[in-house]
Amino acid sequence: MPNPTDSPESQRDQQPQVEIDHSPKPAHATTGSSTTPRSRLTKSTNRTPKLVANGSRALVWYILALVIVIIDQWTKWLAETKLTFHDPVPVIEPFLNWTLAYNYGAAFSFLADAGGWQKWFFSGLALLMSLFLIIYLIKAPRKATLLSFGLALVLGGAVGNLIDRLLHGHVIDFIHVHYADVWHYPIFNIADIGISIGVLLIVIDMLFLEKSVKCRSNNSKYYY
Repeated sequence: MPNPTDSPESQRDQQPQVEIDHSPKPAHATTGSSTTPRSRLTKSTNRTPKLVANGSRALVWYILALVIVIIDQWTKWLAETKLTFHDPVPVIEPFLNWTLAYNYGAAFSFLADAGGWQKWFFSGLALLMSLFLIIYLIKAPRKATLLSFGLALVLGGAVGNLIDRLLHGHVIDFIHVHYADVWHYPIFNIADIGISIGVLLIVIDMLFLEKSVKCRSNNSKYYY
């Protein structure tokens, strides 16, 4: 108990002194019940996320490829049953005919006059390409819709023509685009249309939509 005879100045001198810690504190940002260094928090917020692959959603693109195969085989069956070999049926004069033809080679009848080995050569190429596309559709970025669409079209067309080579030894064509008797484009089929449009979409995707994103977390590159 203070002595009443003490002066106010002596009473202030007798009060306990509180020491203030002026040592530097670590810079932390509080998040919930834990603390995270600000430098680490900044890195995490600026980090570019890795995009997800198609995975099981590739089934949607497999179905699209299957639809192309079904339409292709159905139209070829109609051409075989309704048309006569190399006998054109006018559809839109003078630009479009239905003309049944057989291609023993590749595009534009490449190697069509070979001794028969080209059947297995092109069949093997088509099989390898189909397997590659099946795997690649699983790994393709989920957001790359145009790319996956193009890959599915190419897959459907490749399988459609592969079925022809294995069953008949040649590819069945029937769509004949021309201008009167002046110009004739090589006769083709639905599978060829799927492959052509698919390749075009893939090229468009590569030229205009693909962009490289460098992830700051591990300095690796991801696409789209």
